[in-house]
Amino acid sequence: MAAATAAAVPLAQIATPSHAAAAPGWAVHPFPLGQVTLGEGVFRRKRDLMLDYARSYPADRVLAVFRANAGLDTRGARPPGGWETADGNLRGHYGGHFLSLIAQAYAGTGEAALKTKLDYLVTALGECQQAFAEHGSPRPSHPGYLAAYPETQFILLESYTTYPTIWAPYYTCHKIMRGLLDAHTLGGNQQALRIASAMGDWAHSRLSRLPKAQLERMWSIYIAGEYGGMNEALIDLYALTGRPEHLAAARCFDNTALLDACSEDRDILDGRHANQHIPQFTGYVRLFDHTGDARYAAAARNFWGMVAGPRTYSLGGTGQGEMFRARNAVAATLGDNNAETCATYNMLKLSRQLFFRDPDPRYPDYYERGLTNHILASRRDTPSTSSPEVTYFVGMGPGVVREYDNTGTCCGGTGMENHTKYQDSIYFRSADGTALYVNLHLASTLRWPERGIVVEQTSAYPHEGVRTLTFREGGGRLDLRLRVPSWATSGVTVTVNGVRQRVGAVPGSYVTLNRDWRAGDRVDLSTPYRLRVERALDDPTVQSLFYGPVLLVARSPAPTFREFSFYKSFALRGDLADAIRPEGRPLHFTTHGLTLAPFHIADGTRYHAYFKRSEPVIVFGGTDSGVPNRPRGDGLTFLDVLWGQAPFASSGGFVQAVRSLAEVWLAAGLLSTTERDRVVTAAQNANLRR
Repeated sequence: MAAATAAAVPLAQIATPSHAAAAPGWAVHPFPLGQVTLGEGVFRRKRDLMLDYARSYPADRVLAVFRANAGLDTRGARPPGGWETADGNLRGHYGGHFLSLIAQAYAGTGEAALKTKLDYLVTALGECQQAFAEHGSPRPSHPGYLAAYPETQFILLESYTTYPTIWAPYYTCHKIMRGLLDAHTLGGNQQALRIASAMGDWAHSRLSRLPKAQLERMWSIYIAGEYGGMNEALIDLYALTGRPEHLAAARCFDNTALLDACSEDRDILDGRHANQHIPQFTGYVRLFDHTGDARYAAAARNFWGMVAGPRTYSLGGTGQGEMFRARNAVAATLGDNNAETCATYNMLKLSRQLFFRDPDPRYPDYYERGLTNHILASRRDTPSTSSPEVTYFVGMGPGVVREYDNTGTCCGGTGMENHTKYQDSIYFRSADGTALYVNLHLASTLRWPERGIVVEQTSAYPHEGVRTLTFREGGGRLDLRLRVPSWATSGVTVTVNGVRQRVGAVPGSYVTLNRDWRAGDRVDLSTPYRLRVERALDDPTVQSLFYGPVLLVARSPAPTFREFSFYKSFALRGDLADAIRPEGRPLHFTTHGLTLAPFHIADGTRYHAYFKRSEPVIVFGGTDSGVPNRPRGDGLTFLDVLWGQAPFASSGGFVQAVRSLAEVWLAAGLLSTTERDRVVTAAQNANLRR
């Protein structure tokens, strides 16, 4: 723990942009990790758990497989385990993630001990690259080769060898390159760029000689052809080196059949490996930046739309057993192996890249969901310096439990990174520096030295929807663009220095405040939480409960869906708060004898993220009509449609709404004349309160 108190390097000295400089076509730019500091709260506590792991886990264990492959002394260190073993076919990937972890941790804290550790890792990898080139047995085809195993896996892939004879050689290569690029851009290590550049030269030397048809067949192979974000890493490398070989190598990773389909908005994702393909599209966005080929941009936008929504569970994750399933198949795919955490990691990266070019609020809306309800929930709430304690799959079926650890796995690797970059998407600035976007409502402080501005955001997010932005230093004319989340349907209030602003605060949009800001100016934004349900796309009776942005799960080990009925408790306001009661702890509720808890509490309790809605009879308050609550063609029942019109101003207005809807149901053959009359009579007798 001594490293935790080591001297810190001033953040201003290490605050370089994430990964690579902004592209000319970006509408908005991110702020470096070191310019945004997390405030107190659950995000910082989760971050601190991973920082302890970053400080404590031995670098020599991560380096052991590289040193062994290069014929160097392993210094008695054992590999981490999991897939990261002395003979594992994916060995080396975890070391790449560990580099990114340390680079992000250093960029966010400025701790000198983390910089020392980062430089030690890079130096050792440079020694391995050199030793392998000079003494490898067999010698690699190019001196830039760096891996924790011989070049054999890459050679076998070129003859279409399948998994598990080989795993995913270019996936491993990507993790190492990405870690080195992060060590350079986030940690200022110049040697890391030289090593990565040599790796890029090696990749170009191998792939540029292969026919396009051979490359396309390679990338279509299940798992063996998985290459992570190699195209993204090579483009980021090209942005730093300017070498045309690195751009050419990036284009060798075009997965043409899927690329063409997505560019034409043809959805062919069913049955494809989710995480094998998501990062490819982040690479395509970067390729668009440097080639201008609109096909890349269209493919990425359309792919995002095929996943975020049609294939997304309530927590923001996607996939069953690592695979994409049919469009809109949510209720039909619930089990204990949903939502691979790696896939959400990459969907958030893709959302962020798309937002750079098109600051559409639907991207941060999705980002908030995935970050708050999957990523935040993926780190166990207990300390560990020997394991990242993160999830692989996150089950969405009834009575499932989260399992943690994942040392050496793909999700263990991305999981290490997830929790040391929470601050990277809170704030963005317009390309011309005249606007500040506030996308997430995490407690944090932004330092914007180019404008001389320091802004502090105080917030208890995700516990409540009230936050305050205070200009601590600097000011000047600036558009302050505050995201109004799509869930903020209970009214939005914005004040500046205590004066309420007349703004059109529409859920799923931005509120813009333009003024000449001064130090001490204070902006308060209130987006009150309310209870709401989200229906599964393929079965509207299968639902999840939210409180504002927070997914609530019923704590129960029952292996089948719990059935909930709510409408019979509704008053005229039509609010779930009439049926679901606060338990006494923040974000905890009770209903049907069960505790509802926020999903981001990461423990070993069995839970239900979805329940079965059971409203068999049309009932208003205590008045039972005795008439079945039949659904129409889209699955929505009479009561669903009725209460979708709430709140009702008066009992008379409520009865009139029931009468009108009953006529619609009668015309559709869903009610008989007698049943219609019984429903209207029940509404008249209910005398619901406000």
